[in-house]
Amino acid sequence: MVALAVDIGGTKFAAALVDSEDRPVGAQRIAVPPAQVWAACRDLLLSVAGDSEVTSIGIGSAGPVDVTAGVAGPLNIAEWAAGFPIVESIRKLFPAAEIRFAIDGVALALAEQRWGAARGVPDFLAVTVSTGIGGGVMSDGRVVTGRTGNGGHVGHIVVPGNEEPCACGGFGCVEAVASGPSAVRWARRRGWSGGDGIELARAAHAGDEIAVAALARAGTALGVAVSSAAALLDTDLVVIGGGFAQSGAPLWEPLRASAARHARLSFLRGLRIVPSELTDQATLAGAALLATR
Repeated sequence: MVALAVDIGGTKFAAALVDSEDRPVGAQRIAVPPAQVWAACRDLLLSVAGDSEVTSIGIGSAGPVDVTAGVAGPLNIAEWAAGFPIVESIRKLFPAAEIRFAIDGVALALAEQRWGAARGVPDFLAVTVSTGIGGGVMSDGRVVTGRTGNGGHVGHIVVPGNEEPCACGGFGCVEAVASGPSAVRWARRRGWSGGDGIELARAAHAGDEIAVAALARAGTALGVAVSSAAALLDTDLVVIGGGFAQSGAPLWEPLRASAARHARLSFLRGLRIVPSELTDQATLAGAALLATR
């Protein structure tokens, strides 16, 4: 019996086999191409699987998703944004496999509870801050998926005072303000000339005023969003992972200050907002757990 874990991200795909301890091993990654996206994903999966007879597959995908229909619609993948039948397409490659499909935030929550900063915690919110912003909810020890599988997708909480257009078609979503690409776009409009979120974070640590302001703006918006979500969920733990979340103090200090300003209800006084203890394999690790559940 061979299990396969698949991570469908906004800018990269990853896949790995799953070992006897439910961990991904031998992971391979590719950048999402601008065209012929499925062909690239298919080749990656076949390369990872090799000659193995795959019997179970876990898929964690950037959202939105429709788990019942088996459709992924990552907003940052133009070719798939209207919806791509990811489950059906993968089933054609591995017809004998049982497939379990979830939004990436659900995969993240599963991984955080098993191996990360929420080990043994029955109630928490997991948030990923990267190319997009997503999330997953654990309530009473069980992951909350919602009607279509998008439960916990916190990236589209609207942040008051911001009217940035979002790829979802709305305005003021926290993803449109605080994701890595969103922060970079804001900084560039103000004269910053760097490339991506990693460079923006480095510039902020070096004292670049525009970069500092961009990360402060992103962190403040995230603090509003996660404190609002924590109030809705009645949780005292928020775990934040993802590439842009690794930007350090220029992002985290405004985030925590903003959350403290807004989380004023008595049941939120002990709210902890902590970084993920997992690497960039967090979603893949959650997909591995989906495959073996």
